[in-house]
Amino acid sequence: MMDGYNNSWGIGDGYWFGWIIGIIILVIIIAMVVKISSKKNNLNRPVKRSPLDVIKDRYAKGEISKAEFEEKKRDVSS
Repeated sequence: MMDGYNNSWGIGDGYWFGWIIGIIILVIIIAMVVKISSKKNNLNRPVKRSPLDVIKDRYAKGEISKAEFEEKKRDVSS
């Protein structure tokens, strides 16, 4: 006998479980998009370096001599 309850989509049949899974998946997707977009924003920001770091890099590349390095280091420190 078909009384209309065997094929129902009501809460009692566990249909709500599908909604919960769908919402969880949607939240995960949104979280991933936010994380990726914030990572891209961080890559576009210039790295803040101290003047001493710049001088050290120039000395390491051979752009300035040891005497110039020491002089510029004193200037930056004071």
